Amino acid sequence: MPQAVTITGTRSTGHRVLREYRAVFDEYVRPFARPGVRFHLGGASGIDSLALRWLADETEAELVVIAPGRLTEQPKDAQDAVAGVRAGGRLAELVELGGSLNTEGYFTRNRWMVDRSGFVIGFPLKGTTSSGTWYTIDYAANQHKPRLIMPV
Repeated sequence: MPQAVTITGTRSTGHRVLREYRAVFDEYVRPFARPGVRFHLGGASGIDSLALRWLADETEAELVVIAPGRLTEQPKDAQDAVAGVRAGGRLAELVELGGSLNTEGYFTRNRWMVDRSGFVIGFPLKGTTSSGTWYTIDYAANQHKPRLIMPV
């Protein structure tokens, strides 16, 4: 069982209803969400925020949010998700890398998460082959880390 897991995924989540994402997380994330396991999440809109809230509500796993710059630079819905998890006492750590909010800043954040994880769960947008999610999955593959990929 990995001690740290990175979750990466699409920001485009409006094509499904919340209960469908919760069911996907229940099936594909819950088996790894044990006490003592740390989850690294990017603190962005979409899968990052949905998974963060689900993990906080449904598991006892440690939750770490990593922002490429500052959390206050993230979209409001992502800030609200982190604030809610923090208020509930479920946020173990907030890491603000202080970098830029361009593509390279997000790739730096994603490498940071993968470098500190033993396993990566990716939720790319179905039908895509190139995105930040795929970059993260490919980076993990190049690091010889196991991956679970579930297109949504």
